[in-house]
Amino acid sequence: MVEATLVIKQWGNNLGVRLPAGVARAAHLHADQRVRVSVENDRVIITPVIDAPLSLEQRLACFDPVRHGGELMVSQAIGAERW
Repeated sequence: MVEATLVIKQWGNNLGVRLPAGVARAAHLHADQRVRVSVENDRVIITPVIDAPLSLEQRLACFDPVRHGGELMVSQAIGAERW
């Protein structure tokens, strides 16, 4: 079992704890990973969020031409493209 005693710090209007590398490694956590934080019986529990991979249709449904550089996805030639 990997264990550490940490100090909770103020971070803006929130509180934060930095996980030591050994604790993160033992829990298979990494930077920018999404986690769910819950409280059960006065214990804080951090659980990794495992997102199901998106299908191509789901990824295309998320496409926003304004947000993604203004390019449009079309199925017909606009200029001198060869299809």
